[in-house]
Amino acid sequence: MFIIIGLVVVLGCVFGSFVASGGAIGPLVSSMPFELLTILGAAVGTFLMANSIAAVKHLPGGLKKAMKGSQYVRSDYVDLLSLLFHISKLASSKGFMALESHIEDPQGSTVFGAFPKIRDNSHVCSFICDYLRMAGMNATDPYQMDEVMGNELKKNMREEMHLSHALQSIADALPALGIVAAVLGVIKTMASISKPPIILGEMIAGALVGTFLGILLAYGIVAPIASRLGGVVEEESSYLDLVRSVIVAHLQGNAPQVSVEIGRKSIPSDLMPSFQEVEEAVSAAAVA
Repeated sequence: MFIIIGLVVVLGCVFGSFVASGGAIGPLVSSMPFELLTILGAAVGTFLMANSIAAVKHLPGGLKKAMKGSQYVRSDYVDLLSLLFHISKLASSKGFMALESHIEDPQGSTVFGAFPKIRDNSHVCSFICDYLRMAGMNATDPYQMDEVMGNELKKNMREEMHLSHALQSIADALPALGIVAAVLGVIKTMASISKPPIILGEMIAGALVGTFLGILLAYGIVAPIASRLGGVVEEESSYLDLVRSVIVAHLQGNAPQVSVEIGRKSIPSDLMPSFQEVEEAVSAAAVA
């Protein structure tokens, strides 16, 4: 939503101030389709050359993620803390083997069933179950587990951030592509040097539109979207990092309440629930 609002503000201020100051919108509008075709066409070709087919397929989803923002809100963190508390409590009282039926069949688990949003999120649910399964196979060294989980989270972050970096690369290239479009316009103008000055003036103005559009697209549209997408990816990564914090804290021998509190402290400040919220949610969760 804020991307759309920001885009309206950018375009409104740029073109509105131009018209308000007495600028002729005619040459700008008449030249824009051809200049956009040159610049955007070259940008699309550059993107295709620089990225794999997987990155190209992820582009619509990445743009959608940038528009919508993070899929996790405060209540999602509260639910995850509650789930991890009950898992830690069960593992502390009966051992990790008691979790086997839950991690092998999360859809039929009474523990995961109390938190359907987490259960139905295949990525998060698989991440939790995989490392609980490892712990059940005597991989209980907290330092080793911390390293393994950290490496996977770094790998996920690197893969998720690739699209943001690709868009930023396109943003860096757009001003130069705008100059390419402008140079082509100048070449066209010089080929018509014998025409009257009024016609040459319009042709030169049209050529300069390419430089204008390249800079506007780069710094006013594509770069902000790339930055927003990177911010959303970083924000969502903290959700799985919470799982790592709680599991590692549990393997270090902490009580379930302490493990969950250690995890709560790792949540971003604007999303971090209070101690009382987590305590009330844990007590209210109907886990058989």
